[in-house]
Amino acid sequence: MSGPGFLVLPDLPAAAGIRRPWADAQVHAHASGRPWLVGRWRRAEVAVGTAGPVRLAVIGHCPVAAARLEKLAAGVSAPADLDRIAAALPGSFHLVATVDGAVRFQGSATGLRRVFHCRVDGVPVAADRADLLAGLVGSSVDEELLAARMACGLQLPPPLNERPLYTGVSAVDPGSCLLWTDGRTRVRQWWRPPLAREPLARGAEGVRAALAETVPSGRVSSDLSGGMDSTSLCFLAARENPELLTFRWAEAEAGNDDAEFAARSIAALDRAEHVIVPQRELPAVFADPDRPVDADEPYAFTRSAARIRYSAEIVAARGSELHFAGHGGDELFSPLPGYLHSLLRRRPVAAMRQVRAHAALRRWPLFGTMAELLRPGTVAGWWRQQAAHLADPVSPARRPVLGWGVAPLRAQPGLTADGLALARKVLHRTANEARPLGRDPGEHQALLVLRSAAAQYRLTAGLFAGAGVELRLPFFDDRVVEAVLRVRRHEQADPGRYKPLLAEAMRGIVPDAVLGRATKGEFGADIREGLRRNQTAVLRLFEDSALAARGLLDPDRLRAAVLAPQRDYRVVAALEPLIGCETWLRAADRPSPRRLDALAP
Repeated sequence: MSGPGFLVLPDLPAAAGIRRPWADAQVHAHASGRPWLVGRWRRAEVAVGTAGPVRLAVIGHCPVAAARLEKLAAGVSAPADLDRIAAALPGSFHLVATVDGAVRFQGSATGLRRVFHCRVDGVPVAADRADLLAGLVGSSVDEELLAARMACGLQLPPPLNERPLYTGVSAVDPGSCLLWTDGRTRVRQWWRPPLAREPLARGAEGVRAALAETVPSGRVSSDLSGGMDSTSLCFLAARENPELLTFRWAEAEAGNDDAEFAARSIAALDRAEHVIVPQRELPAVFADPDRPVDADEPYAFTRSAARIRYSAEIVAARGSELHFAGHGGDELFSPLPGYLHSLLRRRPVAAMRQVRAHAALRRWPLFGTMAELLRPGTVAGWWRQQAAHLADPVSPARRPVLGWGVAPLRAQPGLTADGLALARKVLHRTANEARPLGRDPGEHQALLVLRSAAAQYRLTAGLFAGAGVELRLPFFDDRVVEAVLRVRRHEQADPGRYKPLLAEAMRGIVPDAVLGRATKGEFGADIREGLRRNQTAVLRLFEDSALAARGLLDPDRLRAAVLAPQRDYRVVAALEPLIGCETWLRAADRPSPRRLDALAP
């Protein structure tokens, strides 16, 4: 997902002259003998099936044997035949095919596996990373998109957060594929979300089966935070792996009950090895803020980057080359209330019961909630509204999350007037281009939160790859996501239950005491202590700021905001993406032909 990456080349004579970013690159060829795939992989990361003029490659996690891949390749006569193959294979992977000179290249529907493309001296070239292509064409930084990332930070949703920050490089939307046929470059959608028609009980069986297929045998490690997401993966992994290693950080917050639920799970996983790292041994939150994470794009979770690297080193030292994590579980199993729009039209009585429950639970004004349900607006209107109110202060009032976004976009502290103007320009332009991700607001929101999270967790995988560990995120696997999306959203979003679909899917596998949990851990103490210890280093990072040199950031205003008394975590939340933008820009601006190798996580 993140790391050295690979190139995909067309079956053209001129493609053989494309410069390779690595001296030790592995090469797979077209049937013509010309280079097709160029990259650096571990042996298990790429499998190629051959049948006559057809080459079919699976890159990433996909439990498919070589014999089956060759059989699948034998059934391909045109690139369109890959639709049924892509819809059947489990896992999270890139799928690449070359068929009589035509090439098809696709990633995953969630965006955990990405596809980028450009032209190098007139030759079409594609890759799984934007920075690879930027290095080939000598791209510059797209300051407008960078300003939008700075302004909106973690809140920036698709499609804007998925666009590369390098000029001359284009991205293929998740769920679409890149096609090279007859000298033309086309993009075609191959994936659509399934209709949400299954009742919860039957859907839970499908979710259980899809998740079970993600777990291999052998030595693996897994997060065991105490939450339902990671705990479910631990118990699934334990059924196949007697050598399971569980890993968790101890809490700094005395009121965090993650430890209690983790202890119950540890007692039930008596054959596994368990590692609990005490707070005093962990790098503090915001440690090493000047260390870049990835040259592909800015990393938004910078406060935890040092801890993630440390965790990867620990599990690697204990023999794990494959680590499971429950990232994506919150986004997948906690549907946002946008589904109430369609439920109100189909089953108004049931919808009103859930509207009242959501309003009471989330302290939404009932009148305002109903007004939004009756007037959902449009995607374009949502983006225009964000542009118009970008500089507004954050309102303390609770607002229903029922429309085409998740949270209002509000400018981060320290942005200059020029930076704000550029960000507004990008938001207005996006309003003219954006389309709904789903058939209705509920489906749109479901895909929105998944794709927003996937954009960053693919970079988290790079932090693990730096220690030689593959990070496996089953909640982003296409088949798992499809199994969840098939379930009626109003049943899996019942306000009276916590993640009911996952709980039912794991019934009999995970202890009932864990499945009945209805709380989430609090990590405020970690954040407060980490910022106190590393505040000087964070502020020093912006004293000689690359963002400021481009006129996008006012370091004095940012410093004043950080040093001012904090009523909440808004400034801290703003710091994370700003640190990510700053360290990424420094890396992107550094002129070096070996930049990609030097900055690999």
